Amino acid sequence: MIPRYARPEMVAVWAPETRFAIWLEIERHALDAMIARGQAPAEAAEALDRAIRANRAALVDPARIEAIERETRHDVIAFLTNLANHVGPEARFIHQGLTSSDVLDTCLAVQLDRAGALLESGVAAVMAALERRAFEHKRTLCVGRSHGVHAEPTSFGLKLAGHHAEFARAAGRLKAARREVATCAISGPVGTFASVAPEVEAHVAAQMGLVPEPVSTQVIPRDRHAMYFAVLGVVAGAVERLAVEIRHLQRSEVGEAAEAFGKGQKGSSAMPHKKNPILSENLTGLARIVRASVTPALENIALWHERDISHSAVERVFAPDATIALDFALARLAGVVDGLVVDEAAMRRNLESRGGLVHSQRVLLALVEHGVGREEAYAIVQGIALDVWEKGGDFEAALAADDRVAAVLDRDALAALFASEPYLAHVDTIFARVFGRSE
Repeated sequence: MIPRYARPEMVAVWAPETRFAIWLEIERHALDAMIARGQAPAEAAEALDRAIRANRAALVDPARIEAIERETRHDVIAFLTNLANHVGPEARFIHQGLTSSDVLDTCLAVQLDRAGALLESGVAAVMAALERRAFEHKRTLCVGRSHGVHAEPTSFGLKLAGHHAEFARAAGRLKAARREVATCAISGPVGTFASVAPEVEAHVAAQMGLVPEPVSTQVIPRDRHAMYFAVLGVVAGAVERLAVEIRHLQRSEVGEAAEAFGKGQKGSSAMPHKKNPILSENLTGLARIVRASVTPALENIALWHERDISHSAVERVFAPDATIALDFALARLAGVVDGLVVDEAAMRRNLESRGGLVHSQRVLLALVEHGVGREEAYAIVQGIALDVWEKGGDFEAALAADDRVAAVLDRDALAALFASEPYLAHVDTIFARVFGRSE
């Protein structure tokens, strides 16, 4: 991922130094387990520890390991060769009975778990911002839209509460995805434990905060990884849904909410008046990058027999890119929500811009309650509403002037149907469902 859309904490998860440090940790724990089983001498661990104390950085030096790999054409062998150069003869007991995938896949599980923890924090930050702004605007009336067309009044707080509920589901899915992918495989060639005991795997798993993979063949099954990245794709969808809402609300014709515009910020090189929803548009683009990882993750499930490496190059690209992009997007979205400029006056103007047509359902229901057949009532209200829609005017006044309506509803009864309070009557109930509190 390019630095422009990357945060240091997530980048560090995928740095070569981190990867080699995890490999070293895996090998050290495996060596401990083999020593405990009498399969390696204690001197091997002592020699490795001396090398770590003497110059740990040299043991995980990407430049040196990559230089060796250019000759060996094998990354794990290059790592082990570099390790042996520093550890000495006792290095022959390191990696004993293991295969490369044992190290690679266990390391990837650790990285995905760490990345998932950062993503959970990112979702929590978005939720905190949404909760604060939702309560701030719990009773801020605005028009609700279906098909992009005015429907009925709602509150801006309810809009934000809906997004908060979606991110709460995202948080649960991320936790489940982390559990799904956090498995360890130290089972040797084709996963039979013929050259390394299951107890070694169990020890490494416990030390690394993982669980043993029940059947690993020679790789950890990729359905786990597919589920993980599918969840990331869904979380990205939640990011984009909110970003699209903000982009729409910032349109000149709507103007109900807008991204904060900083001092000295410029909106256009050509048009000095411009304030554009550039951050929300950026979030839409980043969501596409994250979702792009889902299909290759699914395609990686079908590997040949016990192992092939068709998944390897793909994961080296999309695993860092997807997690880094989503991490950045979540942080950016939290900032956008925190700084969102809400124009309550514009919301009120838009709500009233159609002369009260947004109350048509309440008029329909009132006519039905007073004995008018539903089809007849619908035809009456629709006819008057469409006339107001096309010619302008005041919906309430047009209804009052209609003899069919006036025969059933007097002016006071009609006026009551245009009150805003009923649309907020159950806001507290919904907020209690979403946030566990209404105040």
